[in-house]
Amino acid sequence: MKVVLVTGVSGAGKTTAVHALEDLDFYCVDNLPMPLVQRFVELLSGRADVKRAALVTDARSGEFLAGASGVLSQLRHAGHDVEVLFLDAPDVVLLRRFSETRRRHPLSGTDIRAGLQEERRRLEELRQEATSVIDTGTLTVHMLRALVLEHYSESDGRLALSFLSFGFKHGLPVEADIVLDVRFLPNPFFVEALSALSGQDEDVRRFVLERDEAKIFLDRTKALLAVCLRGFIREGKSYATVAIGCTGGRHRSVAMVEELCRHFSREGGEVEGLGAVTVRHRDMSKS
Repeated sequence: MKVVLVTGVSGAGKTTAVHALEDLDFYCVDNLPMPLVQRFVELLSGRADVKRAALVTDARSGEFLAGASGVLSQLRHAGHDVEVLFLDAPDVVLLRRFSETRRRHPLSGTDIRAGLQEERRRLEELRQEATSVIDTGTLTVHMLRALVLEHYSESDGRLALSFLSFGFKHGLPVEADIVLDVRFLPNPFFVEALSALSGQDEDVRRFVLERDEAKIFLDRTKALLAVCLRGFIREGKSYATVAIGCTGGRHRSVAMVEELCRHFSREGGEVEGLGAVTVRHRDMSKS
C-alpha cells in the first residue's frame, strides 16, 4: 500500500492536507495512535478497494508517539510505500492563527508559546522521519491544498517538476529539493522604471536575462537540472521542486523561474520521464 503519515504542529494545516488527500481517494483516519498504525495498515491492505491510506497522528497522541521510527521501519520492511508529510509554520504565524480562530492549542493552558514548544519536542522524532516538509507560513489554504494535490495525485509514472521563486528575506522554502541563488545579478529594484514591475514584465525580463552572466548561469543551470532530474526519475521520485531566490522574490528570481519553466516545458523531451512543469511565485506580491 501507499501510506502517507500526515503530522506536524497544530495550526499548520493538517486538516486541509488530509481533506485534499481524501479527495484523491486516500482512505483517511485522524488521530491514530502509533501502536495501532501497523495493525491498521494490515487490515486495509487486505481490502481490494483500498490502495492508498493517509493517517494523521500528532502531539494529541501523547505517549503513544513513542517508537514512531520503529513503526515506520516495520511498515517499509513489510513492503509498504511509506511517506511522512510534516506540516510546519513559524511560531508567530501559528500564534496569529490561534488568535484569529480562537481555538485552544491542544497542549497549552493559558500559554500558547509553551504549548508550541512542548509540541515541537514531542514531534521531533517524526520530524526527523519526514520525507516531505511543507512550511505553510506563507500559504493560504487554497495554496496548501494545491500543493498536496500536486504532490500526491496519481501520475503516469512521470516526474512532475515545479519551479518556485522566492525572496531570501522572507525565508527559505523548506519544500524545495534544489535551491539556487541569483542575488549576484544586478537588482531591477534599484532602477526607477523597473522597481514597481515584476519579473513577469518584459522590461524586467530583458534587464535580468540579457546579461552575459545571466546567460552563463541559465546554460549551466539547465545542464545541472537535467542531470539531477534524470537521477530523480531513476530513483522513482514523483515530483521535484526547484527554488530560485533573490532578495525580495519579485524581480530576478521570477524572471529566472519563468525562463527555466519555458525551457523545460519546451525541451522536456530531452529528459525522458519528465511530466508536467509548473511555476509558483511565493513572494512576488510582497513588498
